[in-house]
Amino acid sequence: MQSLLDFFSFTDPNIRYVVLGSVLLTASSAIVGSFTFLKKKALVGDAVAHSVLPGVCLSFILVGEKNPFVLIIGAFFTGWVSLLLIDVITAKSKIKEDTAIGLILSVFFGIGIFILTIIQKSGISSQTGLDQFLFGKAASLVGQDLLIFGVVAGILVVTVFLFFKEFTLIAFDEAFASTIGVPVRGVELVLTTLTVLAVVIGIQAVGVVLMAAMLITPAAAARFWTEKVSVMIALAALFGALSGLSGAYISYIAPAMPTGPWIVVVVSTIAFISFFAAPKKGIFYRLYHQAKIRANMNDENILKALYHLGEEEKNFYEQRTTEDIMAKRAFDKSMLTKGLKRLKKERYISKKDNYWALSREGKEKGRRVVKLHRLWELYLTEYLRVAPDHVHDDAETIEHILTPELEARLEKLLNYPSVDPHQSEIPYG
Repeated sequence: MQSLLDFFSFTDPNIRYVVLGSVLLTASSAIVGSFTFLKKKALVGDAVAHSVLPGVCLSFILVGEKNPFVLIIGAFFTGWVSLLLIDVITAKSKIKEDTAIGLILSVFFGIGIFILTIIQKSGISSQTGLDQFLFGKAASLVGQDLLIFGVVAGILVVTVFLFFKEFTLIAFDEAFASTIGVPVRGVELVLTTLTVLAVVIGIQAVGVVLMAAMLITPAAAARFWTEKVSVMIALAALFGALSGLSGAYISYIAPAMPTGPWIVVVVSTIAFISFFAAPKKGIFYRLYHQAKIRANMNDENILKALYHLGEEEKNFYEQRTTEDIMAKRAFDKSMLTKGLKRLKKERYISKKDNYWALSREGKEKGRRVVKLHRLWELYLTEYLRVAPDHVHDDAETIEHILTPELEARLEKLLNYPSVDPHQSEIPYG
């Protein structure tokens, strides 16, 4: 507890630099990365991250010192050139974009490693720590770094705010954006520049290797929680900032633990939690929703079987055993038992001793399922020219998902028919 209080007191300048630097880097990268993610160009971040290494090394050779401003300029130049080359290769050749990205990534990274090796063997004393750009070392951030990162992060956030509408349009529909007069190429150029800047300022914290994860993972995690772009970007920034803060804290309480990799571990954990637990889009919700749909279909099939028995015997409220129901339609015994219990709880059927009978509500619901089944069979035979003996299976599925609006349209389209293709009566109630 004391370590937590000491950490958040920010009395130590080194802690202040690392925490603020990590939060600025991760949050601003996540904001820009959201649009890269929405444009389905996640690999672009990886290409840029690996392509900045030659720029860092060449800048060091030119000035002879690890000046962060100069290194950022060099990294920005080669990162931007890499994206330009990807576009040129894709447009001027038969090579697809993903192949072009892989090509540029490997070539630029290979050149970067080659130049870095030469520098390390040169004997220049000031080159010490240059290899930290590979894996990052947020703990080495100082006041000068923080000032530069703060300025760049501010530029990223302000530019995204100013171009928010345009970025959103080209992320979802470039053709529409062009039609209404948006300068698509110009906007893409701005977004490309922001992406390179985001990667460039992030490599000192998490390194070349892990920067792509920092760019895309917060956006991927945020996408599970919302359908609104503005909310998604805010969540991505929050997840990024939280991971930066957590990574810095873990590095503080365990000095042997590097900050950059832990930032990525934390944001990846957030992404996994989102993947499984997010409402509406998470795996757990989908499994629950699918189970609920299957249970509803099973219950409607039970009501339909009871309705069919009532049609045959001209008595819809006759009490039936489970054997009677299973003789009419093949059910799994356990699924039938669970369905009967649910229907009884919902008052669609009643139970007396070991006999089951439709209630008025149950008869009405069963009648509607039968009606939808027979209407759909008739629609398939009359409008799609499907043979009558091939329509049953399709109708078995569609009867459970037709809405009242579609039901009314079907009735009107078919002119309120009285019988289906098999000459069975279509019940209207």
